[in-house]
Amino acid sequence: MIVRIKLRSGRFLRRAPGKNRHLALAGGALLIPASLMAYVLGFWRLASDIGVTGEFALRGVFSHWQIWIVTAVALQITASVLTRYGRGGDFHLPSALTFRFGAAPQPADPADGPDGPQDVRGAKAS
Repeated sequence: MIVRIKLRSGRFLRRAPGKNRHLALAGGALLIPASLMAYVLGFWRLASDIGVTGEFALRGVFSHWQIWIVTAVALQITASVLTRYGRGGDFHLPSALTFRFGAAPQPADPADGPDGPQDVRGAKAS
């Protein structure tokens, strides 16, 4: 026996760019205080090493000021990117954070031949 269930068609999927901008804006807003807290912990540990403040509260891996400062910078950059995307901008990282492995080849110009650029008559340009 074959039983067929007929379902109504639901809403179609939206394939529009930027459909989760409100979530990106909320995430960016929540990361800003987390970044500030990481900066405070990093500078507290640094001041503790210098001897300006009392003993640092944490032990282990998280007792190094370098970890806290790098974490704070990463959180701040992430919050900035998410906030920019949430306000209607494009979602891209700053050019300082994009890594390029090797030199990318230049796009080939169809007017260039195997011997270099040529003029319209086919003679080699000097």
